[in-house]
Amino acid sequence: MLFGDKSNESIQQLISEAKTYLDLQKDYIRLEMTEKLTILLSTLILVLIMVVLGMVALFYFSFTLAYVLAPFVGGLMVSFGLITLFLVLVILFIYYKRERLIVSPMVNFLAKIFLKDKTEENDQIINATINENDTTSQQ
Repeated sequence: MLFGDKSNESIQQLISEAKTYLDLQKDYIRLEMTEKLTILLSTLILVLIMVVLGMVALFYFSFTLAYVLAPFVGGLMVSFGLITLFLVLVILFIYYKRERLIVSPMVNFLAKIFLKDKTEENDQIINATINENDTTSQQ
């Protein structure tokens, strides 16, 4: 057995390095997912707070507008009706444009969070490999 001891040693070292690499990759994926979920949840909380505050502001604004319009349109009931009609039209507009106003930006945001880092990382690896091959071929 000419290469028996050294090849066994090399295989054991390779297996040990592979286990270490897999453990490091597992830790890296955990950290990366934690970072991305933190960004996602913080954005969700921020949007939720903004929506709630916006709804409260819209509520008070609609009451203010109803009282301001009341003398011009013939009473409070008519002004509240006009504001309700306007808000229903806005809701319908948002519903029919939901793909462009809500779905597409959300998909782009999630894709940016979950996919863009990998694409940039792969580009860097490819560029490093190309540069390494260029320098070796020139020598």
